[in-house]
Amino acid sequence: MAAIYLDHAATSPVHPKVIEAMVPIYQDVFGNPSSVHQYGRKARRILDEARRTIADSIFANEKEIVFTSGGTEADNLAIIGTARANQHKGKHIITTSIEHHATLHAVEYLESEGFDVTYLPVDETGAVRVEDVKASLRDDTILVSIMMVNNETGIIQPIEEIAEAVKNHQAYLHSDIVQAYGQLEVNVKEISVDLLAVSAHKVNGPKGIGYLYVKEGTKIDSLQYGGEQERKRRAGTENIPAAKGFQVAVDVMVSNRETNKEKYARLKQLFLDSLTEEEVEYDINGDKERSVPSIVNVSFTGMNVEALLTNFDLAGIAASSGSACTAGSVEPSHVLSAMYGSENSRTTNSIRFSFGLANDEENVVEAAKKVSQIIKRLS
Repeated sequence: MAAIYLDHAATSPVHPKVIEAMVPIYQDVFGNPSSVHQYGRKARRILDEARRTIADSIFANEKEIVFTSGGTEADNLAIIGTARANQHKGKHIITTSIEHHATLHAVEYLESEGFDVTYLPVDETGAVRVEDVKASLRDDTILVSIMMVNNETGIIQPIEEIAEAVKNHQAYLHSDIVQAYGQLEVNVKEISVDLLAVSAHKVNGPKGIGYLYVKEGTKIDSLQYGGEQERKRRAGTENIPAAKGFQVAVDVMVSNRETNKEKYARLKQLFLDSLTEEEVEYDINGDKERSVPSIVNVSFTGMNVEALLTNFDLAGIAASSGSACTAGSVEPSHVLSAMYGSENSRTTNSIRFSFGLANDEENVVEAAKKVSQIIKRLS
């Protein structure tokens, strides 16, 4: 029985071209990029090339890219670093109730340091309202942090409109674009955003590396103490093999973005059509028309998340109940609770299916049929 992977929003398979590019770096390039000798210069060239490619992917300047260990560190650096650097202007932060825990736990930490946080609600479509952002802005607001695409539902947030609302305010705008990066074109020359967090392993790159875009002029404190790497914004010797792998993953991502969007949209619809053909009762959480092509969050009436995931795994199907960071927990989804209320059955009977490199039409249809069989057996 061949396993079928439908959890690309948790992490994605490393692209073969990425592996091919990284191996020679491990073998031949061991210099410290901060060293001035030829070994260091060789490593520095690879790091600089990776930074340029990554900056180009969002139309940024390479000096605005800070390499991190992943999306979580990028979110933490953006939120805590910016709050500390600007607290003399105020201590009010705006975020939403559906953010990834990398954001939510960061702002909760800041609350313990005396910052005031406003958590915006979302409607049943899964989107935050721009009007709520505008109404929550205060004279002492220093940071607005709202994700571009929700990791559980795939719902696209109105970041461009939010950026316009915040543009003439003192507050910086941060967005976690981890789930958006491979799906949507992001152009920092067109969107007035100050900070963007990205992770490589969501776009078929290696784990353990990500980046934070920091718009030139943004005041931010480093969270780490050591050397002067990353223009004094993130101490520590850079991960050269991972940077090379990230560069190649981004090249592949940009080249194939439109083709992949069409493919994933087709696979998602095929999966849902197959469930319908099997006469499975389900509802889609959030507005499907406002979601990225690769993610669908499905509520199965009368089911239980824990039982479903266990049976799916036994049948060789990998899916998720939401954020991979809370996998193994049977607590109701905080995202679906925000959308429908904490007592709604959708918070404990919903599964996230996410499509990507490991999928084709054949295994998606097979997965849908196996899911249907399990649903009928547990009904």
